[in-house]
This record gives sequence, structure tokens and C-alpha cells, in this order.
Amino acid sequence: MVFSSIVVGTDGSETASEAVALAVRLARQNSAKLHLVVGVHSSAAATVPVPTGGSVAADPSGGPLLRKAAQSLLERLSETVEDLDVEIHTDVGNPAEVIVRVADEVGADLIVVGSKGMRGKRRILGSVPNSVAHKAGCHVLVAKTA
Repeated sequence: MVFSSIVVGTDGSETASEAVALAVRLARQNSAKLHLVVGVHSSAAATVPVPTGGSVAADPSGGPLLRKAAQSLLERLSETVEDLDVEIHTDVGNPAEVIVRVADEVGADLIVVGSKGMRGKRRILGSVPNSVAHKAGCHVLVAKTA
């Protein structure tokens, strides 16, 4: 199977970076366009990694600061990917829903997510990879990252 458009969700974590690395390899093998996606929770308790020093930020105003931090994270990440057509996407909302929405919008034929949350309580209560796998309209690859 050949993939022409690959979406990968990330939150900047080490495990998500493994999923991104796999998506990059697949995109290279298939000469596919790569879409890097971060879904930003809009709640005040939500945090996202900030590219400088791995610190986290919270945005009680509902998302602009977090979205800016996510955008910066993706810009920095995209600069490390050479020889590929890369597009970045950030949106406020549940990360799984944002990933699936972006995949639908760009006509992706593959979504890559890390396996974080696929074991223990989170697997029962819901995790990003589990939600993406159930809602996606395309193939989903859950990369073993945890």
C-alpha cells in the first residue's frame, strides 16, 4: 500500500517524538506529504510543551497562549524534517478529535499516533490513540512508543 498523505499527532513528548520519527520514515518511503498536528485543550488546566527547555504553559484565557506554543513546537519540529513536504496544524479541542478532523480535511490516507495511554486505566477511560482508531476515516498506525 502506498500512502500519499500522512498525519501524525504530537504533543512534543519523547514518546510522541517516536511516532513522529516513524511517520517521517513512512512519508519518505512513500514520497508522501506529512502533516504534523497538535490538538490544544482549551481548559485552564491543559498544558503543552514549550520548545524552550521543555517547560509547560497553561492558558486560562482559553487557548491563544497554548496555541502559540503548539505552533512554535510544530515549526521547530518541521524544520528538522528535510526532503519532505511538511504542513503544520494546530487547533483548540480534544487532541484525538483535532487529529481526525485534520486527517479528514487534508484527505489523509494514514494517521500515525503513539501508543501512550493504551494500557492501564487510560485504555478503559479513553486515550488519544484509542479514540483516533475508532473515529478515523482512514488507516491508523499505532506506533509502539510506551
